[in-house]
Amino acid sequence: MNSTNQQKLLAQAEQICQQRNVRLTPQRLEVLRLMAEQPGAISAYDLLDLLRVAEPQAKPPTVYRALDFLLEQGFIHRVESANSYVLCHHFEQPMHTSALFICDRCGQVTERTTEGVEETLQKLATESGFALRHSVVEAHGLCSACVEVEACENKHDCDHDHSIAIKKK
Repeated sequence: MNSTNQQKLLAQAEQICQQRNVRLTPQRLEVLRLMAEQPGAISAYDLLDLLRVAEPQAKPPTVYRALDFLLEQGFIHRVESANSYVLCHHFEQPMHTSALFICDRCGQVTERTTEGVEETLQKLATESGFALRHSVVEAHGLCSACVEVEACENKHDCDHDHSIAIKKK
């Protein structure tokens, strides 16, 4: 994410927190900023390593408390299958269902809204006597760039990086 978009996103998060009367502490803001710099999902411990550059005394609970807050506010999503976190691109809508498309080769996570899917999940939940509060749909596969690499037949005479292996599930 370029710096202008990142600044807009962080300003939007601050404004939303003010409207909700919740506190976006400097540490929470820094964790959100670090997440905005990531091209995909990141684990809590990798995030801790990045946070320690600015705050050497940071400990795991610091990151986990910040992540809990950011999750609660709908600014990030937890990628359950990868035990990692990704920036939400629709955080002005805190109660939305997202579809996360996770590339098993490069790790890129793409978020899309789930028009229609949300209603189906709600219907299934109601039929089961379940009170649905939050849902995230995760799908694993290959992003378009990795599909191209995997389809390449000239592995020795191309510009693709064939060194990245597809993660086994």
